[in-house]
Amino acid sequence: MLHQAWQLCGRWCRWSSSVVHLIMLTVMTFGVVAPLICHRLLHSYFYLRRWHLNPMSQEFLEHNQQEGQDALHYFEKMQIPNASEASGSDAFQPLLLITIITVQRRYDFHYVLQVASRFHRLLQECGARCRSHRVLLCNVESDPSSHQDVTLLSSFFPMVSRDRTGENPDPRVNQFEKEKQDYVFCLEQSLLSYNPQYILVVEDDAVPEKEIFSVLQHLFLARFSKPYLRDALYFKLYHPERLQHYFNPEPMRILEWLGLGMLLGPVLSCVYSWALGRPSPSWLLVLFFALYSMALSELVGRHYLLELRRLHPALYNVVPVTECCTPAMLFPAPSARRALGYLQGLHCRQGFAKDTALYSLLWAKGENAYVVEPNLVRHVGMYSSLRLNSSPKLL
Repeated sequence: MLHQAWQLCGRWCRWSSSVVHLIMLTVMTFGVVAPLICHRLLHSYFYLRRWHLNPMSQEFLEHNQQEGQDALHYFEKMQIPNASEASGSDAFQPLLLITIITVQRRYDFHYVLQVASRFHRLLQECGARCRSHRVLLCNVESDPSSHQDVTLLSSFFPMVSRDRTGENPDPRVNQFEKEKQDYVFCLEQSLLSYNPQYILVVEDDAVPEKEIFSVLQHLFLARFSKPYLRDALYFKLYHPERLQHYFNPEPMRILEWLGLGMLLGPVLSCVYSWALGRPSPSWLLVLFFALYSMALSELVGRHYLLELRRLHPALYNVVPVTECCTPAMLFPAPSARRALGYLQGLHCRQGFAKDTALYSLLWAKGENAYVVEPNLVRHVGMYSSLRLNSSPKLL
């Protein structure tokens, strides 16, 4: 009897000490360590917006303005190619056509020069693997000749323009409908000019990441062999980081979050038990560490976990698409033709811009689309061509 009481007392002491340990771990993690480490992480719940947002936004603008000047010098110093190289009049069908849609923005940031110079550098570094890739500029400024940056770029890349000089503006065409019509024009001209196998439509403030071509090559050769991906309407290569948290309407995110807890819960509980010399962990301990790891990953920010996938192209996620934003969209050629027909039958307006219109087609037409994670472009355009903002912020 005394022996049983002693065993019960020992179990109670171990249990109570474990509770104290876990409470202390929770308080130290979420109350001290994580806030100290993450208070400058822009996409974390621990981010101290009041302290850091204004200076970080100003620093970003200054750095981006310098990148614009560097891009300008890059093309000013470059030797102008001969006419046949600049026109891109190749007889063969390109595997990938990169179409940069551009309109005149804040001139001192040279957004389109940043995008074009980055693609030019990456194509040079890619070498033989990217010989079947081409770049096309699509100038949708109402008066194409007024877009000074494109005038410079036209010596290096082929260009198409949507010239509306002298036309009477249609009162039914609002800014959102005009943006959609410009998008349709550029997509159509991409098909007519080159008839590529894939079209990457990039807006002029979406700077590509350094691994974009290695990831796209992996998608073309490996992932797109699956029919459900090969026949998709489009692939998004960018989703705003602020919308990448687990706690979102997208069901795939919730499943991913639960999977993270199911993986880390047993691992962390085994480490805890081993460190204290305890027997195999109980299911309550596993449950605690599962919830602990899920809470920590959400509060620190899913965006930062996604960055680990950049280690290799095969680690990139291809998951069902989310609604917002179209800085970089990949279309297989047959899908691009379908998307053209769909978009021409829709009228955009405030609250129903082209990204919402494209997303609505998935339900209306029974189509599928996907997003590649992490992002393959950086959105640098803090000055929008649609919305006036004299004092932009990173969030």
